[in-house]
Amino acid sequence: MGSRLNWLRAGVLGANDGVVSTAGLVVGVAGAAATSAELLTAGLAGLLAGSMSMATGEYVSVSTQRDSELAALDQERRELAHTPEAELEELTGLYMAKGLTRDLAREVAVQLTEHDALAAHAETELGIDPEELTNPWHAAGASFVAFTVGALLPLLAIVLPPASVRVAVTVAAVIGALVVTGWVSARLGSARVGPAVGRNVLGGAIAMAITYAAGVLLHAAR
Repeated sequence: MGSRLNWLRAGVLGANDGVVSTAGLVVGVAGAAATSAELLTAGLAGLLAGSMSMATGEYVSVSTQRDSELAALDQERRELAHTPEAELEELTGLYMAKGLTRDLAREVAVQLTEHDALAAHAETELGIDPEELTNPWHAAGASFVAFTVGALLPLLAIVLPPASVRVAVTVAAVIGALVVTGWVSARLGSARVGPAVGRNVLGGAIAMAITYAAGVLLHAAR
């Protein structure tokens, strides 16, 4: 359940990034009095660039984590093969540190070692489940999808309405989306909803205001 919640939280944050970054981009371009075709081109370019960047970054990050986990497991296998008694004593000490008496800790260590020595040491000593290593492809795919879903909202909001209201519609849609993602993030993290939503909305509003002002200034400077 904890792992699923972490993935869900990462997905929500990825969608939030898609909303804010794409909204800032298209609102800024709209400030420069761009046409719907230009807005669509800029928005799609930002969506693809952002989603690929998120996916690549997540793949590299999780691959590094997985490599570290595999290296730690390989080291543990070597230690179990060459110094089994020392490893048994180490496992006993770890269980004693958790509050067990020495006799009970030794008995637990012996039984778990007989059942699956690597799994016992990986879980207790390294905090790793050898059967549930992180998958970089899953992480990359999840980030790509989450960012894309988030980015689609401001993109559609800016190109579908009439030119006279497209910025207002986009701002309203983005604020609504940020309220939702802020609420979900707070609930998943068991945090206070009000401050989380407030920070989320404020950050997105500032991003859109800055990029829109930049677009207006660039248009005026032509």
